[in-house]
Amino acid sequence: MAQFPLFYKLGFRFIFDIYHVEYMLFLISLLAVFTIKDWRKVFILLAYFILGYLLTFWLGNFKIVKYNAGLMEFLLPLTVFITSFSNLFKKRDNFHYYINMKKNYALALVFGGIHGFSYTTHFMSLTNGEFKVPDQFMSFILGVTTAQLVLTVGFLLLSFIFLSMVGVNRRDWVMVISSGIAGVALTFMFESRYW
Repeated sequence: MAQFPLFYKLGFRFIFDIYHVEYMLFLISLLAVFTIKDWRKVFILLAYFILGYLLTFWLGNFKIVKYNAGLMEFLLPLTVFITSFSNLFKKRDNFHYYINMKKNYALALVFGGIHGFSYTTHFMSLTNGEFKVPDQFMSFILGVTTAQLVLTVGFLLLSFIFLSMVGVNRRDWVMVISSGIAGVALTFMFESRYW
């Protein structure tokens, strides 16, 4: 268990790393349409995302599924773009309907899978392909999950401040954040080595 704190910190820092902003941008684009009142739906959505990346992270690390790392690095900003761009066309009460939430859960699960393969690539580079399951694998993924929860709570509080206290229009909030993230994601896609 001596390596648990080290890999936990590596997983936590990975999400907040300036060189891996795609992960933060994806989470923010998922959260942009929600308010703090929707916290239950947000955490269910995050559960699907976490389930998606846990599955592919496990499959990739144990070499059960082979994947193209270059393709995954291209698909990562694509997931950010699709999520943020789709926010631009959602109506305010879109998430009050069960069928719409089911679609978002499915997207979170699939996109979480793409992110999981990307986490695998990074994790494998840290361990040179050799790791101890309890010490490294679980502590890294717990660090990643904790960082995602911290980012989620922080963003929901920030949106509460801007929407409820400052009085920013909810539609404007979603449009500004989502269009900005979509633009950044497009830049990352065109700079991808996969081309």
